[in-house]
Amino acid sequence: MKNLLLSVSSLIMLVLMITSIFHYQDQKEMPYSPLSQPDAFRDNQESPNIAEQSQSQEEFQATNPDEKVTYTLQNDELNITFNKGKDWTTVPVEIDQLFSGEYNGNKQELIENSYILTENRAAFLYSEGESWDNQRILLLYSTDQGKTWEEILVTEPFSVMRFRKVEFLNENFGYIIISGGRTMSQESSHVFLTHNGGASWQETTNSGVTRLISDGGFVDESTGFLSFGTINPEEPDLYVTQDGGHTWNEATINIPAEYNLIFVQAETPVKEQDHLSILVNQGPNGDYKGGEVKGKFISIDNGQTWEFQMEVKPNEKE
Repeated sequence: MKNLLLSVSSLIMLVLMITSIFHYQDQKEMPYSPLSQPDAFRDNQESPNIAEQSQSQEEFQATNPDEKVTYTLQNDELNITFNKGKDWTTVPVEIDQLFSGEYNGNKQELIENSYILTENRAAFLYSEGESWDNQRILLLYSTDQGKTWEEILVTEPFSVMRFRKVEFLNENFGYIIISGGRTMSQESSHVFLTHNGGASWQETTNSGVTRLISDGGFVDESTGFLSFGTINPEEPDLYVTQDGGHTWNEATINIPAEYNLIFVQAETPVKEQDHLSILVNQGPNGDYKGGEVKGKFISIDNGQTWEFQMEVKPNEKE
C-alpha cells in the first residue's frame, strides 16, 4: 500500500510539472494585446484618445442647442449656425470688442439686445478705440447667413458705451439705442435710425434726459420710447416720440395709489390689437409679491398716456 501511494504522488507531481512548462511557453509566445495589460496601464494608453475625441465633439457647443439659429463663443471666436449646429460660420470680430465699454456681466453669452440673429439677418453692435472718450460705435451685419459681412460706422467719437440695443422691425427699418459717458447716475443717451436695412444710420433729436437709461425701442417707424431710471427709481420715467425721433415728450403713466413706489420702471411698449401695452416692473429692489409681479398698462393715444389694466405674474401670458 505504501509503495502504491508513493507511485500515485509521483505521477501527480509529474503531471503538474508538465502543465506548468506548457503554460509558461504559451505566455512567452502570446502576441501583445492591450486587453492583456493591467487596467491602470490600459486606461493610461487610451486616455489621450478619449480626451481628444471629447474635445472634438465639444468644440462648438451652441449657447441655445434647441434653436436652429444660435451661436457659440468658444475658442476665442464667435461662431454662428443656421442649421442647428450642422455647419458653423466664424463672425469676423474680436470677442473682446463684443464686450467693450462699461460691462461687467457674464462673458459666456453675448450682451442681451446687443445683437440680432435670425435666418434673415445677423448683426452685432460693438465699439472700438484705445481712448474711452473717443470710441467708434460699429455694427457688423450679414443678410446672407454669414457669406458676406458689412461693417458700418454708427457714430464717432463716442464716450465709453454702457447701454446698447439694436433691433429691426422690418427689412429696412431698424434702431440702435446706446448710452455713454456715465458719471455717477448721469449719462447721455442716443438713438439712431436706419431706413435702408442698416447701410447707414442717422441720429434722432436728443431727448435731453440725463438719467441712466433702462430700456427703449420703437413699435413702428414713427413711434418710439425711452425709459429712464435704474438706481432706486420711485416712478416710471418714460419718453415718447410720435414723429420718428424729431421730438420727444414725457409720457404720463397713471399709477393707482396702491401701487405707488411698487411699479417704478417702464419696459418697452408693444402693439396689441388697437392699442399699445406696456409692462412696468418693480426695479432692482422691488419685493412686492416676490418682486417679480409687474403692472400692465394700456394706451389708446399712441403712447402719450397710460392706464392701469392688471397685474401680471411671472411667465403669465399678457
